[in-house]
Amino acid sequence: MTAPMVVGISGASGVVFGVRLLEVLREVGVATHLVMSRSAEVTIAHELDMKVAAVRELATVVHAIGDIGATISSGSFRTRGMIVAPCSMRSMSEIATGVTSSLLTRAADVMLKERRRLVLMVRETPLHTGHLRTMVQLSEMGAIVAPPVPAFYARPASIDEMVDHTVGRVLDLFDIEVGTVRRWRG
Repeated sequence: MTAPMVVGISGASGVVFGVRLLEVLREVGVATHLVMSRSAEVTIAHELDMKVAAVRELATVVHAIGDIGATISSGSFRTRGMIVAPCSMRSMSEIATGVTSSLLTRAADVMLKERRRLVLMVRETPLHTGHLRTMVQLSEMGAIVAPPVPAFYARPASIDEMVDHTVGRVLDLFDIEVGTVRRWRG
């Protein structure tokens, strides 16, 4: 069996990216371990027409945000890596410093220490110098900072198409093809 993907959903705007990741990973048969911050649950209620319970049902395994004894808090638990979608500035900062206060940021810290792929879909604009320095620090530590920026060359006709393309491009970083990317042909 292939190692699962860890999906973290923080409280930043853009929870649709985390939800769509769970949906497409399920469609292609990739097991997922989900951890959501309490703020993410509030953001889901504001941004989506679905309940938190329905989001949880999309994951193979769900971990409570405070469960520091969860499998994903240990480097001995094998995973493909982790995507935090969206990633708030608070979560990003905790991951960068290694001073973690939740299972979400602890699991991301584990990815870094184990040299596994960690992709942070940071969601903030505009960015101040502190944000930018933290992103550089994370990049130097091995994380991939991938803000969810739409690709207009794909000529998206809807928000759903923009989300799908972005999710597909993030999964490209793990060599997972989900069929949602309109590839550049020149």
